[in-house]
Amino acid sequence: MGIRIIIADDHQILRQGLKTLLEKEPDMEVVAEAEDGRKTVILVNELTPDVVIMDVNMPDLNGIEATRQILTDYPEMKIIALSMHADRRFVINMLKAGAHGYLLKDCAFEELAHAIRLVMANKTYLSPGVAEIVVKDYVSRIPGPAQTAFSLLTTREREVLQLLAEGKSTAQIAELLAISVKTVETHRQQIMHKLGIRSVAELTKYAIREGLTSLEP
Repeated sequence: MGIRIIIADDHQILRQGLKTLLEKEPDMEVVAEAEDGRKTVILVNELTPDVVIMDVNMPDLNGIEATRQILTDYPEMKIIALSMHADRRFVINMLKAGAHGYLLKDCAFEELAHAIRLVMANKTYLSPGVAEIVVKDYVSRIPGPAQTAFSLLTTREREVLQLLAEGKSTAQIAELLAISVKTVETHRQQIMHKLGIRSVAELTKYAIREGLTSLEP
């Protein structure tokens, strides 16, 4: 038996085009079409397909809410968003609802077919542009330490700290950075003051911990 698919989209011509293409795939079968989210939920209850290709913006019940309702009752069902929207709000909300993939409507059909097979293998598929949105959102939400070398120290101070941690003398650092010995000493004092550290040994440990140096050759 092939992969049983429901297509949910409020544009009939798109549904028909997708159905024609999908049914040319030897391992896929379109069992139903729906023009809105509410009808999609009803059809899922009746037919329990393997995959739902879900538009995000649909009348009556949008794709995000339909996805949430379907996965509440059928947590193992695979849902792939197929949308014209690359807006962060749509992408993140659809993925939070539980969608296993998100593709843009300007993708090639081969990409969609690949995504269907991938989610059936319990993997996630995101179009390249969508993946970039997700990564940026994830990075923006990572709770970092309140204070790090990158927030406490200036660029020059981080340079000096790394060189100190790597065993360079004050004179060597001055030469490498084309600054005076006195300036290097001032930077070192400022670094120690800002970090509350009193020895070069502790500075070295700090630099390694913060990822400024690994001391590997």
